[in-house]
Amino acid sequence: INDTGTGNTFDLTNAGALRMVMDSLRYWVTEMRVDGFRFDLATILGRERHGFDPSGSFLDAVRQDPVLSQVKLIAEPWDIGPGGYQLGQFPPGWAEWNDRFRDTTRALWRGDAGQLPEFAARFTGSADLFDHHGRRPSASINLVTAHDGYTLHDLVSYNDRHNEANGEDNRDGHSHNLSCNHGVEGDTDDAGILALRSRQMRNLLGTLLLAQGTPMLLAGDEFGHSQQGNNNAYCQDNPLSWIDWERAAQPGPQAQAAFVRRALALRRRYGLLRRNRFLTGDFDASLGMRDIEWRRPDGEPMGEGDWHNPELRALLIVLDGRSPDSGLREPGRHVSLALLLNPNEQEQRFRPSDETLSFRRVVLQTDDAPLEMDEEGQWTLPARSLCLLASSSAG
Repeated sequence: INDTGTGNTFDLTNAGALRMVMDSLRYWVTEMRVDGFRFDLATILGRERHGFDPSGSFLDAVRQDPVLSQVKLIAEPWDIGPGGYQLGQFPPGWAEWNDRFRDTTRALWRGDAGQLPEFAARFTGSADLFDHHGRRPSASINLVTAHDGYTLHDLVSYNDRHNEANGEDNRDGHSHNLSCNHGVEGDTDDAGILALRSRQMRNLLGTLLLAQGTPMLLAGDEFGHSQQGNNNAYCQDNPLSWIDWERAAQPGPQAQAAFVRRALALRRRYGLLRRNRFLTGDFDASLGMRDIEWRRPDGEPMGEGDWHNPELRALLIVLDGRSPDSGLREPGRHVSLALLLNPNEQEQRFRPSDETLSFRRVVLQTDDAPLEMDEEGQWTLPARSLCLLASSSAG
């Protein structure tokens, strides 16, 4: 049986195999001092005779173990065996790679139509997948790239994989990457294309780091590491896959790294961006507010027709700082935030402020040109850009 596709399949319903794996993991924690594990092709860990079971032998043993139950446990929730795709099905205490966040975020910024309903679910922690058995938004490991597949730079620089160096006639690696080269395949000296690619990398990074859940950043993406279009570089132990620190020190990559630092600092500063309860959007009559509001660019609430309008791509998201921090029905005391998303190829005007919340301060943006609110209270975002505004309460 080769349910992993790599040959190393353990039968964890066997007591001897289970004991060996548990002893090995405990050794790595107690002796080597690791603080957790990420399990590749993790569905195999819960596959019993009847199929995947979140209470299976190994998963139940980990839950009861006084050592392993206290460390980080991250699953890649799929393998190639029967019933292999199990996103959202691991037990409490586990976090899971969320490939639906990855694909939707890529498609949104590529400009694909009809992405907003799925994006709304992914951006708010994927409650449809994880809000059960006491699990929290942090159970969703949000990612845009990983060690498998394109780097972030290559995601915005190539339409097709370029894996010839792997020796398999470019047949290996995924062909469905939701990537876009923005006009030229691979390297170019076209200033306009390079500027757009840089902005798109910041758009993807910003979306990742501002979303509810746990963000996962691929090493090198913070400054635009490239593998020259190779999306299956596991066999390339050479400069193709090595981090290029000389390139990282150049002005463009340094500017991107500064953007990542800024976004991470905002995530740490504003608790609204990393809540431990799922956002609902429901109206709280006692407080007179919603924890999150989805609005059209003109500031009006998104209606049913708007969500299903395939041509509507721009979106205004308001996170209300007055929403409760806990189960207690009392107002929070956070600054409110408005996220303006414009995946369109044209500039877009937004009206985020209303009679209770006034958004006047830019705290993060992906376009280089300064943004200002006009006399009508509107903000004009350039094509393919996002902006995060902070508010002062007007009420």
